[in-house]
Amino acid sequence: MWISFKRRLTFLIALALVWPAMVIAPTAQAALEIDITKGNVDPLPVAIPDFYGADAPASELGKDIGQVITANLNRSGLFRSLNPKSFIQTPESLQARPRFADWRVLNAQALVSGKVGVESDGRLRVVFRLWDVLAGEQMTAFSYFTTPNNWRRIAHVISDAIYNRLTGEAGYFDTRIVYVAEKGPRGKNQKKFLAIMDQDGYGHRFLTNGSYLVLTPRFSPSRQEITYLSYYRNTPRVYLYNIDTGQQEILGDFPGMTYAPRFSPDGDKVIMSMARGGKSNIYVMDLRTRIINQMTDTPAIDTSPCYSPDEKFIVFNSDRGGRKQLYVMAARPRSVAKRISFGKGQYTTPVWSPRGDLIAFTKSRKGKFYIGVMRPDGSGERLLSGSFLDEGPTWAPNGRVLMFFRQEPSDKRGNGRTRLWSVDLTGYNKREIVTPIDASDPAWSPLSPLNR
Repeated sequence: MWISFKRRLTFLIALALVWPAMVIAPTAQAALEIDITKGNVDPLPVAIPDFYGADAPASELGKDIGQVITANLNRSGLFRSLNPKSFIQTPESLQARPRFADWRVLNAQALVSGKVGVESDGRLRVVFRLWDVLAGEQMTAFSYFTTPNNWRRIAHVISDAIYNRLTGEAGYFDTRIVYVAEKGPRGKNQKKFLAIMDQDGYGHRFLTNGSYLVLTPRFSPSRQEITYLSYYRNTPRVYLYNIDTGQQEILGDFPGMTYAPRFSPDGDKVIMSMARGGKSNIYVMDLRTRIINQMTDTPAIDTSPCYSPDEKFIVFNSDRGGRKQLYVMAARPRSVAKRISFGKGQYTTPVWSPRGDLIAFTKSRKGKFYIGVMRPDGSGERLLSGSFLDEGPTWAPNGRVLMFFRQEPSDKRGNGRTRLWSVDLTGYNKREIVTPIDASDPAWSPLSPLNR
């Protein structure tokens, strides 16, 4: 069932080889900061020259690292990188100290500088500094060591450090996306693979070969593991798959299941919907003991459960009121559930934000599907995107960006694109995530341990 492939570097090896040194110079508590709690933020002008390298190979790596950082920050919608052709100061001269007047004339507010070199033991050393151009002060600086072929991850780590320093919140660039890759016309003969990639679409690889149908992968919040739903002899079967080792285990066969379980915030349990005795209710499985506890007990169809970040509450959708709506209950068996969605249309696939402040959902009304958010009490509903079919939201680990899949109408042959998209909480910054073939059901990984 599994494709054999040669791994470049497992995530754990890469993690062990990325060592941030301590801050390499005193940093000023400069006032430059983006207030991302506002609605539509004007992007901050930032200058990102190539990182300096003393020889040709190091210079090429420095250029690559600068381009990845630029792409990451631009995609966030919070930053606007300046045209490198306008830069007056060279990357080499930046190593002494920026000539801030040269950068102010370009209207740059923040400046990123860096240096790349290979140590005598073969390790790659990357130094980066972030400067407040208007104040003429250094904001932060770090030195990282890794293997040369792990340079792209260093670029993501630096992007997160810049995002964190300028917004006051964690970034999301050093993360991965697992999703369902789709090949062929829609229908029973369409092949579906598990696939994984970095959040920017690079490092793509397939985890399965399409021999079996796979659905709705979910990332563990604490480990490099996913759950996903497959079918064995026409019976839904849930697997636990370790991305680093490629090993998997069966959690069990669950007749009537349509969505894979979601992990609890501590990663020790999974929560799911199962059909038993003609009723579909919410259940929780302890991953250590495999003991299953029933959480709801109604004649309605309760499905798509998700924990709150503090694990005190559960959100799910149910038709107990006649139409699919969202409900919140305490995370105790048979607690009273409170309906929180009251807009026109139907609500499904709720997912609690890692910050705890919002719940994302899919809404359908008058032949269109939307991705939206609301507060846990149901107030403040906002729709962020809409099309023929927008579905399956998943949160970035900082709770500021959502990814989902968008399906176009099929033609007579069953052909029609299905692609991944991202949108921030303003609803203005929408971007397609490029994948080799059609893609659905994305799940965003947590930040790597290096970035937590």
